[in-house]
Amino acid sequence: MNEMIDIRVLAALEPISSFSPARLRELLDYCNVETVLPGQDPFVANPLHGQSVYLVRGEMEFVYADGNKMVIRADSEWARHPIGKRQPDIRSAKALSRAQLLRVDDDLLDRMVTWDQFGHHEDAKLPTDKEGSEAAVRRLLNSGMFSAENLNHGPFAHLPPANIGKLLSRVEAIGVWEKDAIIREGEDGDYYYLIESGRAQVTRLVGGANLVLAELKAGDVFGEEALISDTKRNATVIMKSNGVLLRLKKQDFLELMKEPLLHRVSFVEAKQKVAQGAIWLDVRHPPEYRYDKLAGAINVPLNDIRNAIGVLNKATPYIAYCQSGRRSAAAAFILAQAGYDVCVLENGLWSVPKAQQQ
Repeated sequence: MNEMIDIRVLAALEPISSFSPARLRELLDYCNVETVLPGQDPFVANPLHGQSVYLVRGEMEFVYADGNKMVIRADSEWARHPIGKRQPDIRSAKALSRAQLLRVDDDLLDRMVTWDQFGHHEDAKLPTDKEGSEAAVRRLLNSGMFSAENLNHGPFAHLPPANIGKLLSRVEAIGVWEKDAIIREGEDGDYYYLIESGRAQVTRLVGGANLVLAELKAGDVFGEEALISDTKRNATVIMKSNGVLLRLKKQDFLELMKEPLLHRVSFVEAKQKVAQGAIWLDVRHPPEYRYDKLAGAINVPLNDIRNAIGVLNKATPYIAYCQSGRRSAAAAFILAQAGYDVCVLENGLWSVPKAQQQ
């Protein structure tokens, strides 16, 4: 948490003032505060682009592109709003006294404001036959699933604003108990799940024994692989404690979450990205990879893709591929909702000339 600013300062800013105290405390973790000495122009080294910047202490002079000048004090009405958002472009700035600026990422702030506003919008009312109706929406929005961290890097980070109201109206909260089997290996996929509270364990039958693949906690998601690739469930998920799950029906998941998060590229486009530094990510089984991989590709089988989160470099773009595009779509979705820059090779290796496969 940034110790230099408390939530009373944030609560005076717009549109941040609409946030609850809990939301304000979350936002503190994503705020950067810089000190500007008299005479300095803070935007020479760190421009305004992509940020909402507020003057929270001191006094500054701004010269705009139309030639006008303005002096803004931190205790003025102007300082309650982001610098430069409604005025002409800033040509230069100068601190007239020791000043402090607060910076927050534009996209994150906009996502947080959008989600909060949808909580009070008529599109966000759940049907009355679902538990709690409007109160359920409030609880969902205040749950860890819609935290700043998840809106920044989680499954909702790339959700189009137009889909937010639909998602809130279609998501269902269900209570679950310890030892409940939520999904079973070999069954058809029907729902996408998000853990609001509780713990679960993922297992797969290997050689007649149940192999533990992962332990899931609040904030984790599961069930997307079978929905994206349109195959049977490849693992079993059993609750290890009582809890609450949020779930979306398959069709709602495909419509509202899958397509917005997946970015498909042709082989020609993919080659251009690789030439610019992207890495091929082969998500097939190792024997397939050894037989006809693409030059420079690394192999992370779909079954192991969750274990690669935190190991793969988030600063590196990836192009996921498999034979047809089905497995790579599932892998790309899992990585994308964890904050990775990943595209899917359209139609997989079926779209690649044999001469370009090793």
